[in-house]
Amino acid sequence: MKNLTKAFAVIALTTASFATFAATEVNMAPAGSQSAGVVSASVNGGDLSSLQGKLAAKASQEGASSYRIISAGGENHLYGTAEIYK
Repeated sequence: MKNLTKAFAVIALTTASFATFAATEVNMAPAGSQSAGVVSASVNGGDLSSLQGKLAAKASQEGASSYRIISAGGENHLYGTAEIYK
């Protein structure tokens, strides 16, 4: 029972930490931010929101505070790129 409680606590803290450092999507380059590069992602059989989630995760991994999707396409295999800002 204690292990289960500890597991839930770890999951809750991890989720809270990720949400705190997650990059936010923007429509234009944020004022005062510099472009830090580009990230790309793809999904098989997913929808645009799953592609957006992957791009957000990759932007966060790169330490970006925000990102802007610059291209997306495909049918059954979606792919996209996003410019990241720090």
